[in-house]
Amino acid sequence: MKIVEGVTELVAERRARGAGPTGFVPTMGALHDAHLALVRRAKAENARAWASIFVNPAQFNDPGDLARYPRTVEKDLELLRAAGCDLAFLPRPDEIYGDGYRYRVTENELSLELEGASRPGHFDGVLTVVLKLLMLARPERAYFGEKDFQQLELVEGLVRAFFVDTEIVRCPTVREADGLAMSSRNRLLSPAERARAPALHRVLAQSVAEWWPAADARAALGREGFEVDYVADRDGRRLAAVRLGPVRLIDNVE
Repeated sequence: MKIVEGVTELVAERRARGAGPTGFVPTMGALHDAHLALVRRAKAENARAWASIFVNPAQFNDPGDLARYPRTVEKDLELLRAAGCDLAFLPRPDEIYGDGYRYRVTENELSLELEGASRPGHFDGVLTVVLKLLMLARPERAYFGEKDFQQLELVEGLVRAFFVDTEIVRCPTVREADGLAMSSRNRLLSPAERARAPALHRVLAQSVAEWWPAADARAALGREGFEVDYVADRDGRRLAAVRLGPVRLIDNVE
């Protein structure tokens, strides 16, 4: 696996790569099996698999959340190698945001709801960095998990709106054995919080199976000890965001 840290070097690698499509997996590191499933799928469906590790400061509206975000670069690189990744891109913030984040992508409808309502500016940062990474890597396909369903829909809209020649591939949510959706933030849970966290998916799944109104699902999550931000239905999904201690958890069910 080749490790690339500079934008100029990545562009050179892109121009020199051989025939066949590239599959790309953008990440913020602290990798787990869900990320690696994306990499393995990218490798299986393309001539090569590339990934990025970049903790994107522009998508954090809470500086404390940015400071707490886990960083495990050396382990991440080992995991990427084992998953068959061909190139890992680790850019510096001053290269990605050489303009000081003066130029950014803003979506004015979906990005203001749900996660966007709770985290002002979050999706500006997400969409801006995704567009930058896709322009740099120019992959034929990019792989995103359905756990971050609102983000996935916004990225799909981004590539349509700006005529980006990359197919966005939806990948199912990968879960722990107890149903908790895999997330880099899970490692920030205390043992007691980790034991309680699977109730998020259990309540959501039960609420859909038994046709509960969203308000009833919200009340049930509150009884499980979560601080509930929202439970909402859109585009064939029931989505929820909760807090457990200092950790924000999101999930959705079809």
